[in-house]
Amino acid sequence: MGYVSSCNAAKSVISSGKLAFEVLTPRLSLIVPTYNEAENIKEFIVRVEYALNGIPFEIIIVDDSSPDGTANLAKKLNRKYGNIKVLERLGKLGLGSAVFDGFKMAKSDVLAVLDADLQHPPELLPKMYGKMLEGYGLVIASRYVDGGGVEGWSFMRKIVSLGATKLAHLLIPETRMVNDPMSGFFMVRKEFIREFKPSSRGFKILLEILVKGKYDSVVEVPYTFQPRLNGESKLSMGESLGYLLLLAKIRLKLLK
Repeated sequence: MGYVSSCNAAKSVISSGKLAFEVLTPRLSLIVPTYNEAENIKEFIVRVEYALNGIPFEIIIVDDSSPDGTANLAKKLNRKYGNIKVLERLGKLGLGSAVFDGFKMAKSDVLAVLDADLQHPPELLPKMYGKMLEGYGLVIASRYVDGGGVEGWSFMRKIVSLGATKLAHLLIPETRMVNDPMSGFFMVRKEFIREFKPSSRGFKILLEILVKGKYDSVVEVPYTFQPRLNGESKLSMGESLGYLLLLAKIRLKLLK
């Protein structure tokens, strides 16, 4: 159905002899930070539209001046679907602030964060949204619960990822309630992050939400982390160092 027919459609209501119009608003906002995702953005949006058929939603693309034209492609796709917003930012400002800027633009009460490279399968979104409807304040797509996993990773990358997770559990008690505190694929109710502002430019935004957010309940949903469909990984040595600095910064604040 998509946003055009279910979100922007107006339905007439007869009340007290007068004709009124109620405009349906999105019940789910997808925050999608992008940088050089022109090769993936079309398939990503097609799969999201199919997966969320019947659920009013919006897609917020936050693009950091991708030289490959990601933002322009997203704008063209909006002409077809009508539910895509594009925020173009000057320079490569970082994933953390991109997510935060997307939060500020969102119109719905439920916010989802995922990547456009299809490593986060859009087909999981309805299940995650169902958990939100059950009353959870934070739903995490997890690689490290029963039924979850990764594909295409080297042995060394698996060791590094698990080591980073264990380090987070060791240094930050608030992360111990979940198995995958570094997941980049999650949903949260807007009311629980109204006062939230990331202290890092990096990609581990969930880590900060676990510490600073005001959520009242959390659940993990298993998924398999997929290899990138096209393009190159955004993970770099700088991002890894940034993660270690973020852990240190949060730990120091907890000790104060």
